[in-house]
Amino acid sequence: MAHYFEIKKNKAGEFVAYFKYNSESIFWTEGYSSKASAKNAIESIKKNGPGAEVREAE
Repeated sequence: MAHYFEIKKNKAGEFVAYFKYNSESIFWTEGYSSKASAKNAIESIKKNGPGAEVREAE
């Protein structure tokens, strides 16, 4: 699969969820103190993301 989520620890020791496409980071979450919280963020993105509107800054 060309796109996937990856959870890694940052330099501060927090868990960050990265969305990658062809191994390139497209976006990432804030840092979380637990891996479970990072997994919850991924589930929230998957659930709420498809219906999100697109806004353009003026």
